[in-house]
Order: sequence, then C-alpha cells, then structure tokens
Amino acid sequence: MTGAALTGEQLAALAAWLTDAGLPVAGPLHAELITGGRSNLTYRLYDGVSRWVLRTPPRAGRTPSAHDVAREYRVTAALLATDVPVAPVVGLCEDPSPIGVPFAVTEFIDGQTIRTQADLDTLDDSTMDMAVTRLVETLAALHRIDYVAVGLQGFGRPHGYAQRQIRRWSQQWEIVAQPALLTFGLQIAARLAAAVPAQPSTGIVHGDYRIDNTLLRLDPDHPPRIAAVLDWELSTIGDPVADVAMMCAYRHPIFDLIIGAPSAWTSSRLPTPTDLATAYESVGGVPLASWEFHLALAYFKIGVIAAGIDHRHRAGAASGPGFDSAGEAVAGYLELSLAQLKSRSRKQAAQAQP
Repeated sequence: MTGAALTGEQLAALAAWLTDAGLPVAGPLHAELITGGRSNLTYRLYDGVSRWVLRTPPRAGRTPSAHDVAREYRVTAALLATDVPVAPVVGLCEDPSPIGVPFAVTEFIDGQTIRTQADLDTLDDSTMDMAVTRLVETLAALHRIDYVAVGLQGFGRPHGYAQRQIRRWSQQWEIVAQPALLTFGLQIAARLAAAVPAQPSTGIVHGDYRIDNTLLRLDPDHPPRIAAVLDWELSTIGDPVADVAMMCAYRHPIFDLIIGAPSAWTSSRLPTPTDLATAYESVGGVPLASWEFHLALAYFKIGVIAAGIDHRHRAGAASGPGFDSAGEAVAGYLELSLAQLKSRSRKQAAQAQP
C-alpha cells in the first residue's frame, strides 16, 4: 500500500506516546501493516514483549467525514462494559503532529480474521455455521444496547437516520464518483430520498458489519466465538434495520471486486441474505421493516464506498488487490440499488390496488 509504511521517526514518536500513556516500550518499536483495510489503516505494533493495534486514516485521498478514528475510539470505549466484544482501548491522539495523522491505539486481541474464501475453507461446516450464528447474535445484541446508558447519547441523532445517510453518502458520491456514473448515482440518491420510510427503532449501528470485520476465537476444545468486533468508523446512532441490510447486501458476489479476491462473505457456503435476515429476527433483533428500501440504501452506500476506494487508488494513496478493481463494482451496486427501489415501488402499487 503506497505511503503506508511508518518511518523510524514516526515509530519513535509512537514509542514516546505509548510511554507517556503509561505503557513503557520494552525495546525498538516495530509496525506491521495488517492487510485487508480499504479505508482506515491498521497496524500491529510490537516491541519484542508487548503488542498493540494502531488505527490511522490513510495518508492521502481522504474524504470529508470519513476515516474518523476518534469516533471509532469513542464507541469502542463505550462498549467495553457490554456483551458486545471489542478490543480494550489504550488511548487516542487527535493531534496529527506525532505521525502526521490522528491515531488510536487498542490492546492486541488474538483471533482469526476470515476474509477470503480460502480462509473460510479452513473451517468445517459445523464451525462455520456456529461462527455465523455468533455473528448474527452479536449484531442483535449490539442493537439491544441502551446507547444512553453507555454514554453514547451524543454519538448521533436518534431520528432521521435514513435522510442523514442519503445526504451524507450523496455528498461523498459527488466527491469520489467516476464522471460517467455521477448522474446515475445522483438519480438513485434522489429516488431514495423520495422513498424514506418511518424509523420505528433506534440503536447503535456498526455500519459495516460482516464476518471479516470481526476476530474469531477458534479453540479446538470450545465452540467458536467472536473475540472482537472491529472497524467502527461508520458507527453511529440510527436505524438497526439499515445495519442488517448492509450485512446482507455485502453477500452479493460483486463484493469480491472490493476485496480483490473471492471473499469469505460471498461464499455459497454461507446463509443467503434472506436466511441471515430471518436468523437475525429469530435471535431477538428488531423487526426488519421497509426491507427493500434499506437494501436499496445499503447497495447505494457500498457503491459509494467502492468509488471511494477507487478514488484513493487514483489519488496514489493505495494500491494492490481490491484497490485496483473496486471501481469495477460501482455500477453494479448502483444497479442493485435501483432494482430494489423498483421492486419496492411495484409492491406498493400492488398493495394500493383495491
């Protein structure tokens, strides 16, 4: 990844910061970029004795309101006392002067990331099924948390989530869109804005939930469990149905273009989006009202995310698998969004007939 390596000077600044935070560094600090990130960068820090995880925004190609490590830090800290597993926080530095960008540090959690179909193929069917069950149960548990009780009452406005999402992602789209698709995307955004349903439930939403944004603890003597939920940069207070829709929308095979390889989450071995949605409701998740609308919004958002990855690639801020192919996924996600909107319109017209 272009420009992602930390210099000796930056590592020295991080070592000094860790020491000031009460975590003396035992030896020279080293950093290893953990592969797979398509937005914020994740590094494993180690000094020969201890390990930590560093999260930073990308060095270039950033877009407004994205890559907010302070936001990630706040929600992770708030969830430490809940049933949702997260990495214990170490500290947050919003001053960019030490390494050129703001950063957050958490403790290192042992676990396995299931990112590609090759990773998934290391699991037998029973282990995989239990892992997916834990994944869905954890999302439902997140949505049941009283966000006021855990100190997140100011983390996002409780109502009008869909309207804010459409406005935010439309603004992102105008920045990152490929010129040939700009008008098409804006037309879909306008259709979404005209179709916003009521919001019957409110809770903490992750915003980017799927198997590769978790760490699995795979112990041969115990059932698999979620060791930590990762990548909280899109989290907020909003409509939990939208969170489930994002999880299901990522199941489409076109997501492989963003990962840059056959991804675990698109595997035919996993439950279908319909089965995932049903499983979520069965373990105590919120009722999935206005489902076609939320799927349409999810597909639009993933299309903008793919365009943003392509934007950073074209800006020279990122390279490698996924970065060079994400742009090919954008039109497909816009078409998927439009198809859901048309399906919703047809159902509404049929229901309106006497």
